[in-house]
Amino acid sequence: MEGGDGRDDPNMTWENDPTSGIIPRALAQLFDELRVQSEAEFSVRVSFLELYNEEIFDLLSAADDITRLRLYEDSARKGSVIIQGLEEVQVHSKREVYQILEKGSAKRQTAATLMNAHSSRSHTVFTVTVHMKESSVEGEEVLRIGKLNLVDLAGSENVGRSGAMDKRAREAGNINQSLLTLGRVITCLVERAPHIPYRESKLTRLLQDSLG
Repeated sequence: MEGGDGRDDPNMTWENDPTSGIIPRALAQLFDELRVQSEAEFSVRVSFLELYNEEIFDLLSAADDITRLRLYEDSARKGSVIIQGLEEVQVHSKREVYQILEKGSAKRQTAATLMNAHSSRSHTVFTVTVHMKESSVEGEEVLRIGKLNLVDLAGSENVGRSGAMDKRAREAGNINQSLLTLGRVITCLVERAPHIPYRESKLTRLLQDSLG
């Protein structure tokens, strides 16, 4: 593995931490599986973003950076997007994953304060990209790329019943719209509809290459 052998503190496991979430559990298993690939070279890179009111923010940038990132279609890969300026960090161990999660969580709280956002109701997407280089049976080098999106969705809200007003109502409306669009996209994919409404929400645009 680039930059190290991937070995970890044996105590950094999710088995003895019942409060551990899906991200550290998934990365723990990923590193365990990659470590047995003795004849392959690999690297693991992660990014962590927040989607709040249909705006994208990088949770791994500087604590006082609340720049809204722009989303572009990836002309080289159909169904993929490029997020301009999104930081991608190479990780070598489970411990580094924990540190990145702590940094992202702290940034999320700081950004909420800077934007005077009294609610942390937003979606987050933690993306893991693995590059693996190995030799085929014929002796040729083969590069494999895998991508995993781990998404924390904000819950929907009945605006009329909750009494939300102004900024909170707009926030809830955007959340509800993105969740509705996600449901519609999944339904269209299952029913093999001729048109999939990915572009109706930034959430579904971000997840398009994972959804299908």
